[in-house]
Amino acid sequence: MIFATYWFQVFALVVVPAYWLLLRRGPRLWLLGAACLLFHFHFAGPAGMAPVIILMIVTYAAGLSGRGWACSTAMALCVGTLCFYKYALFLIGAAVHPLSAEIAGRFSQSTVSVLPALPPLGISFFTFEFVHYLFEVKKGGDPVRNPLKFLIFAIFFPSLVAGPIKRYPQFLASLHEGSGHFDLGNISNGLLRIAVGFFKKVVLADNLTFYVESNYPQFASFGLVERWIFLAAISFRILMDFSGYSDIAIGCAQLLGVRLPENFNWPYLAGSIREFWQRWHISLSSWVRDYIYIPLGGNRLGAGRRIVNGFIAFALCGLWHGAAWNFVIWGLYHGTGLAVCSTYTSIPVVGPLVSQGLKKEPFFGFLATQLFVWIGWLVFFYPVTAAWGMAKLLFER
Repeated sequence: MIFATYWFQVFALVVVPAYWLLLRRGPRLWLLGAACLLFHFHFAGPAGMAPVIILMIVTYAAGLSGRGWACSTAMALCVGTLCFYKYALFLIGAAVHPLSAEIAGRFSQSTVSVLPALPPLGISFFTFEFVHYLFEVKKGGDPVRNPLKFLIFAIFFPSLVAGPIKRYPQFLASLHEGSGHFDLGNISNGLLRIAVGFFKKVVLADNLTFYVESNYPQFASFGLVERWIFLAAISFRILMDFSGYSDIAIGCAQLLGVRLPENFNWPYLAGSIREFWQRWHISLSSWVRDYIYIPLGGNRLGAGRRIVNGFIAFALCGLWHGAAWNFVIWGLYHGTGLAVCSTYTSIPVVGPLVSQGLKKEPFFGFLATQLFVWIGWLVFFYPVTAAWGMAKLLFER
């Protein structure tokens, strides 16, 4: 974890006090822009920085032009870059290999020869933020004219690596307001949030990870209770990992007077799949809703199209987490859950009875939601066949 490195800790101990020792907003923003570039250069290197710098310049220029075709072209370039760096080999395997293994092998070899060992730092996050920016400007939103502010938006170091995904009007408004005056409350709240995040990530998530990895080979030999304990460990591991990282990012931003969007809101208290996605990775789920689901037609074109749109949106949401089929299946799994939740009341007799029962006893809705979500994490973490075998063992002695 980047935030746990000594380099970052020294970096933060220098940047945050220096930022506030400057007496005016302008110099503070210049310092913050330089710090973001230094952070990115250190952790990504020149090769890792090049794609984001190029896309940042293209996105800024397209937005500034205000032309729809320019924004659309820049969006296509951003998405194409993400697909190349993160999904090229997966797409070759999925689309070309079934037709010709030989041609797929040649494509894969050629692609590997030009791809870096790892995708550019934060490419999934800055791509989504650039698409959001271009989409909103194309719809008539005001472009960012100040190149320094756009640079800070593009590579803001607290959120660059793992989010939350920012929306530029809210981010820039918060940056303008927060950088204008020192607030001791922001410092104390930010430090507390960072401490909570490190506790979640290092103390809870890392120890749960050790437990899960150590006990996975013995899962089939466990008793029924131990298997469910294992599933609970997986579920809380991913929550503590993701939300802990978000807490640290939000706290670091708050030290600079900037408010990042909340990303997790007690998702394991959700009483339905729909509510779960209103509480889980909120910045991602709302992005998928606004820039995939709604542009596809949302729920405006009838129940059948709404379900198809949901499947497409959640398949892409799953794929966003990684270039593997289990992530796609996990997305479709949740798409199925949302489709059932949104349509079951229309089933004659059964639908209204279930709906009335859940309103009378909401605990059953909560229990069903958590079972659905927790079992789904098996598909998220393991190959589909292994996950299916583990899921069956949860209900067998």
